[in-house]
Amino acid sequence: MRIASWLAGAAALALAGSASAADSIKIGFVSTFSGPTAVIGNDMRNSFELALDHLGRKMGGKPVEVIYEDDQQKPDVGKQKTEKLVQSDKVDFIVGYIWSNVLLASLKSAVDSKTFLISANAGPSQLAGELCSPYVFSTSWQNDQTPQAMGLYMNQKGIKSVFLIGPNYAAGKDMLAGVKSTFKGQVLGEEYTVWPSQLDFSAELTKARNSKAEAIFVFYPGAAGVQFLNQYVQAGLKNQIPLYTAFTIDELSLPLQKENALGVPGAQEWVNDLPNEQNKRFVADYRKKYPNLRPSFYGAQSYDAAHLINSAVVAVGGDLTKKDAMKAEMEKVNFKSVRGSFKYGNNHIPIQNFYLQDVVKDADGQLSLKTVATIVENDQDRFHGKCPMK
Repeated sequence: MRIASWLAGAAALALAGSASAADSIKIGFVSTFSGPTAVIGNDMRNSFELALDHLGRKMGGKPVEVIYEDDQQKPDVGKQKTEKLVQSDKVDFIVGYIWSNVLLASLKSAVDSKTFLISANAGPSQLAGELCSPYVFSTSWQNDQTPQAMGLYMNQKGIKSVFLIGPNYAAGKDMLAGVKSTFKGQVLGEEYTVWPSQLDFSAELTKARNSKAEAIFVFYPGAAGVQFLNQYVQAGLKNQIPLYTAFTIDELSLPLQKENALGVPGAQEWVNDLPNEQNKRFVADYRKKYPNLRPSFYGAQSYDAAHLINSAVVAVGGDLTKKDAMKAEMEKVNFKSVRGSFKYGNNHIPIQNFYLQDVVKDADGQLSLKTVATIVENDQDRFHGKCPMK
């Protein structure tokens, strides 16, 4: 009797637990929500929330619960928050991650628990190569890809020499390596600055001027990008050495950079004016939901992340124990992306177009980003061959 009672009780508990787990879809979202780069995390959260609105706040007929965690732009904090989401909150998915060093510190906790992780921004080379995982997907890019596109554009412009400047952390190293992999001219200097504390770039700008390079390439996201561009103009270099960028000018930094950003081209896989219907709806509804704000590429990638998760949940009818089926569905990219159609490589990094963006004044007289040309089509990252998944 005791054994029978124990078994019956255990079965009841198991059923209760499975029913409870199936009541909602739990998503952990790790990003930066404090400090000077909180504007990026807020845009990612805004866009993810808008995607949930568009999905009726449900996936597979079940309500969605999102737990937002602030990584404070620190790898150790990001790791702790990821562990909390996996071990205590027992989320079904983890999304977010702006910074490559934070993602790399957090990755093992998610992968070891077989929790699907969708990076909505960070794209370290290791993630595309030896650290790729069946449980990890990206809705952004591998870090090298965007600067590689800019390197190709600089070749088209006939630039013969360049001076490279970027922050001394995983993404900064990937970005400058990306330029070097496609740029055919000479690299006359390469400077890495202390990240994220250094906001004075006078020494690096002086070295760039003295190098006699025809152009400068820079990667600085967030507040650092605002400071760099201001100092570049103040140093009188805008009329002397053309500047080429990746992730330095976006819809979040542009209101602070203002006219300093005019005439400074960038490369990106998403620009707000891409002409597909899903993107038009995303941009219009974002501006309605969040007056006086414009979505950035960070937000666009987070919006896509929500739809990627939804595609997996719908495919298995909400039965999140079917991880193989969910993985297979996500690999199909069976949703309408705001960037237009793309597909996944073997490493779950998008194979996609990259565009030349420029700063213009729109019909309202406000500065905004505009797609100028397609630099490269269906670009696949150069590390996919190192990924053991085939």
